[in-house]
Amino acid sequence: MVTTTALARTAALVGDPARAGMLAVLMDGRALTAAELARAAGVTPQTASGHLAQLTEAGLLTVARQGRHRYHRLASPAVARMLEGVMAVAAEPGPDPVPSPRIRPPGPRDAALREARTCYDHLAGRLAVAMADALVAQGAVELGADGGAVTPAGEVFLRGLGIDLAASSSGRRVFCRPCLDWSERRPHIAGALGAALLATCLDRGWLRRTEGSRAVAVTPGGRLALRQAFGYGQACACGDP
Repeated sequence: MVTTTALARTAALVGDPARAGMLAVLMDGRALTAAELARAAGVTPQTASGHLAQLTEAGLLTVARQGRHRYHRLASPAVARMLEGVMAVAAEPGPDPVPSPRIRPPGPRDAALREARTCYDHLAGRLAVAMADALVAQGAVELGADGGAVTPAGEVFLRGLGIDLAASSSGRRVFCRPCLDWSERRPHIAGALGAALLATCLDRGWLRRTEGSRAVAVTPGGRLALRQAFGYGQACACGDP
């Protein structure tokens, strides 16, 4: 059982602006050096070193050594889910004594990030929610409040996309679960299945990563493939009708 002391300590770690910046830049699943994270957070290397030590000690980050470099990454998908949840709550409008004629929608301002982005090792954004909706509508996936399952029809469909369900379901990780999307405020698919969907889209060239960003772009070939597989394309940011 989580104690209130442990909860408060974790919240305090995430609540520091520099540490929050470091955690946010690692949300795309990359592993970065202390110098890269210092630049992302806008702090000195010495300050970054102290922050990273605290995050690692708390189990929010893990460190891997390769040659002379030490690389930091999020310790688990659970950490990414926590951060995505905090982002969703933080985006809720607070009390504003001055009425505003325009209400900014939740989530990132960047249209590319809203369209499709990585959330640690799975896909998020408008595309991810559309894929989840299509899988549920097709009867391929059943999503509940805390988990999900692939139906027999879904197994056939996903294998047709090239997803190895046996490999995806191996290990102790949750196979399929809903994850509330930060910008869309509706669930996309996380867990091992979510990771497999993202990996398949990248491997097949349907999506390509955007350097220095969590955004992923739909390729011309991917535009057609995603429309055929998931009925996606009407709201595509790439200008599809």
